[in-house]
Amino acid sequence: QVQLVESGGGLVQAGGSLRLSCAASGTIYSPNTMAWYRQAPGQQRELVAAITSGGAFNEADSVKGRFTIFRDNAKNTVYLQMNSLKAEDTAVYFCYSSSRWSQSWGQGTQVTVSS
Repeated sequence: QVQLVESGGGLVQAGGSLRLSCAASGTIYSPNTMAWYRQAPGQQRELVAAITSGGAFNEADSVKGRFTIFRDNAKNTVYLQMNSLKAEDTAVYFCYSSSRWSQSWGQGTQVTVSS
C-alpha cells in the first residue's frame, strides 16, 4: 500500500503561484503513474496532470501553459507548479498514485484563489 501526503495548498491572489508537493511512502512499485486531480464544490473530480515514472506527462487543456507537473523519483515525490492562478482553479487538489499492483489517493489540500 502506498501512502500519499500532500502539502503546499493555501490562499493566493489571482495571478499568483503555488507549488503543491505529494510525498509517497510505503511499498512503491514501478512503473507507476502519479497525478493531480482537483474537485471544486459541486463539481466532479477532474484530472489536472499526470506523469509516469519514466517522465511522460500530460496536462488538462485548462491548465496548459500555467501548470507544470514534475517528479523526483529518488524522493518519491511529485510536484505541481501552478502559475497565473485563476479563481476557477479554486478546489481541493488530490494526489493519486497508480501502478499495476496498487492505487492510492492522498487526503487532499485546499487551494483558494481570490479574485
